[in-house]
Amino acid sequence: MKKNIAYTVLVIAIAITACSKSFTERPAIDQPTSDNFYTTAEQVKGATGMLYGYPWFDYNDKALHCIGEVLGGNMYTGDPAYAPYLNFTVTGTDPRLSEAWNAFYKIVGWANVLINTFEQKKSQGGSAAILDPGIAEARFIRGVGFFYIGRIWGDAPIVTDPGALSKSGNFQVPRYLQKDVLRFALEDFRYAEQHLPDNNDKGRVTKFSAKGMMAKLYLYRKDYDSAKLKAGEVITSQKYDLTNDYAGMFNSSAQNNNTESMFALQWAISNDWGTQNSIQAYVAPGNLLTTGDGWSAVIPSLDLLRSYESGDQRRKWSVMEQGSYYPQWKPQRDAGSPASAQVTEYNSFMASGYKYDTASTNSLIRIKNSTRSNSAKYIVGPGSASEPVLTQKTQICTYLLRFADVLLIYAEAVLGDNASTADGQALAAFNRVRTRAGLLGKNSITKNDILHERRVEFAFEGDYWFDVQRQGYNKAKQIIEAQERGTLNDDGSTNSLKVSLNLPVNQIFLPIPLSETVQNPKLTEPAIPYY
Repeated sequence: MKKNIAYTVLVIAIAITACSKSFTERPAIDQPTSDNFYTTAEQVKGATGMLYGYPWFDYNDKALHCIGEVLGGNMYTGDPAYAPYLNFTVTGTDPRLSEAWNAFYKIVGWANVLINTFEQKKSQGGSAAILDPGIAEARFIRGVGFFYIGRIWGDAPIVTDPGALSKSGNFQVPRYLQKDVLRFALEDFRYAEQHLPDNNDKGRVTKFSAKGMMAKLYLYRKDYDSAKLKAGEVITSQKYDLTNDYAGMFNSSAQNNNTESMFALQWAISNDWGTQNSIQAYVAPGNLLTTGDGWSAVIPSLDLLRSYESGDQRRKWSVMEQGSYYPQWKPQRDAGSPASAQVTEYNSFMASGYKYDTASTNSLIRIKNSTRSNSAKYIVGPGSASEPVLTQKTQICTYLLRFADVLLIYAEAVLGDNASTADGQALAAFNRVRTRAGLLGKNSITKNDILHERRVEFAFEGDYWFDVQRQGYNKAKQIIEAQERGTLNDDGSTNSLKVSLNLPVNQIFLPIPLSETVQNPKLTEPAIPYY
């Protein structure tokens, strides 16, 4: 039987007693208990480090693109695993939906157990100076989890004490109002803001990460004054900056946790499934890799490709198209014995680097998919000594909050509900993002300007659906139904596909997995207040 929330958090409660020092390694069940552990900052950080990777895997693997990009219209798919999100035919039996649900309640559950364990340790005389930053780190992660839950499903359960839940034997958890789910996430961010350090170990969140997530949540709730305040605090802190190598953020793990990264998932290549970033396997062109991956399950949509302005460098940094060239990638295939002439030709062609070619007559070299393009984000190449790649495994991080996001949040918060703004600080923030992309700055900006900028800046990063969703049902319907979700024919003409926003009016959310509602009928009942 499929694991429900209660079962998941119960297993976590049993399993988590401590964690190895590895940043992404899962905890072992034979470690010391909290009675004689968590007495040093190193031990606490060993435990919280696991929250940055493994629990997120089932979301990062496919659901991130399904929900954030295919649903939003940035990516096309012909793969049945993703197709319901292209056509708005997602049902409660969809596997990707269940994977996302399980992932986020696993994230929340693991964070809950650490929070409760650290709080218990404090009540037994443990050092607040050591434990409070760990609680803050776990509450930040839990807050992010509930922020996603509230945006994906709307009304949803809030679980805070898996131990008490398991002892009660009553796993019938109700749905709470979305506004309360978001308020709960916000309270976690506020705690994190107060108790996280200004500076932290590389890859770990800080109080400014919390401010950034608060700004993002405030913007989602249309609390523009609060969003402006928190985004402004991040900007004036000068703790973060835009990196000079946009493309490198997404094709080199050497750039993990760069100056722009405010919260990112941390991955490692190991023998343990779920510790790695598997995105490359699904988005890379099939002729790039020598590991059997590169399925091109999701590719850039025609609508996104047509939205780039002339001269926008993010198009070549984010998208592989005819002529794209990566000199550092030199994939070579085994030509066999006797040597295959075709593979020998391929190896010769790729000897000086990888070239994206949609016109070659050699089927091993030609890439001619439905939109003649592939995402370039989270693609690290065929593998090398400095950039290891194992089947479905890379170690590049997944960005969930970048400084560019904070800049655009600030600009939009200043704009608020006005038709346009020429505010100097808003334009300064907005134009920092544009000028990095090689575009001229604007003298005035509208909501559509900001939505466009967000779309091309964060393409393929799993965020666009949430930007569409927060516009409200009528605007979201207009955006989605104007999109071209079709493909290119052999002659280059468009095989058009238009879709309807097939979701209930004013409920722009996905259904709760059927396996969950069967086990917990309360999830089918009207949501109730949490506060």
